[in-house]
Amino acid sequence: MIAQVTSAALASENKTLAHPASVDSLPTSANQEDHVSMATFAARRLKDMSENTRGILAVEYLAAAQGLDFRAPLKSSPRIELGKQILRESVPFYDKDRYFAPDIAKLTTS
Repeated sequence: MIAQVTSAALASENKTLAHPASVDSLPTSANQEDHVSMATFAARRLKDMSENTRGILAVEYLAAAQGLDFRAPLKSSPRIELGKQILRESVPFYDKDRYFAPDIAKLTTS
């Protein structure tokens, strides 16, 4: 699978998870408590969204580093070059086609 498809799928899932939990409130306690915030449910979804966002950012980080490598010997700012160097310590340059999942996993767990 192409990495950007993974990123797009995660973004699409986040859009679905962003539906407000409060609109699904139901009356409780014989209609004496007519609004329940559903905060616990919303927090669980936020956790999932956060993990998905880490995956999206990992794909973006990989793509940015690869793009910078393609432009060598040109350099970017010192901070951006440092970020690329840190990435390349755990994920090598893509000189041939390979499975992206292990690289994305390294970045989302570090």
